Amino acid sequence: MKLLLSKLRGLTLAFVITAVFVLTVILSQVSMNSDSVQSSIATDVNCPTIIIDPGHGGIDGGCVAINGVPEKGINLSIAQACHDILTSMGYNVVMTRDSDVSIHDKGVQGTGNQKKSDMKNRLEIINSYENAVAVSIHQNQFTDGAYSGAQMFYSDTNDLSQPLAVCVQSSFVNFLQPQNTREIKEIGNDLYLLYNANCPMIMAECGFLSNETESELLQSEEYQKKVAFTIAMGIHSFVKDNY
Repeated sequence: MKLLLSKLRGLTLAFVITAVFVLTVILSQVSMNSDSVQSSIATDVNCPTIIIDPGHGGIDGGCVAINGVPEKGINLSIAQACHDILTSMGYNVVMTRDSDVSIHDKGVQGTGNQKKSDMKNRLEIINSYENAVAVSIHQNQFTDGAYSGAQMFYSDTNDLSQPLAVCVQSSFVNFLQPQNTREIKEIGNDLYLLYNANCPMIMAECGFLSNETESELLQSEEYQKKVAFTIAMGIHSFVKDNY
């Protein structure tokens, strides 16, 4: 408990106790009923494939934490944990990358061209599934280190992207960041994947690497698993409500 409190020192003692109790109850229920939950999801013909997109990778490190750690590895760790949780629940889960690589076409030269090719190939993976829900996992950064908290972004090109953003944002508030007052944000055509995806899709900015406290948390395996659980529960809530 002392370790948990030190990891979550930005939260109140009352919330930590409540959160631990809630997570314990939920995890015990999942364990007790895992076979029936998995069977129910696996046999539902309307259940979408869940696509998890760990942002950046390879030559593209993404934003950089105060201590020099690049975003790409944090994204991948959270994505892999989220994949495992959703798979254990019976979902068919696909990842756009599962290692520290850029998925650009072979032979493409130049960093800019490689990034464009990488994004094109990610979109092809996402749009290759007829019935899917996609979440791109990222970390945020700002010049002012005071900012913190997760925030979901979506495009209005799919009517279900906004409800997906609401579910995952609410999950962060309910399970991990009770003081988070950030609102989901519609970004139009500013983000290539979100604007061109054929399925409901959001970008989950899990926190700020420019905030010293949050950056330390986001680099810890324990907190990464909590973030993954939070995202998975938001996705599951969305699927239950819309499929």
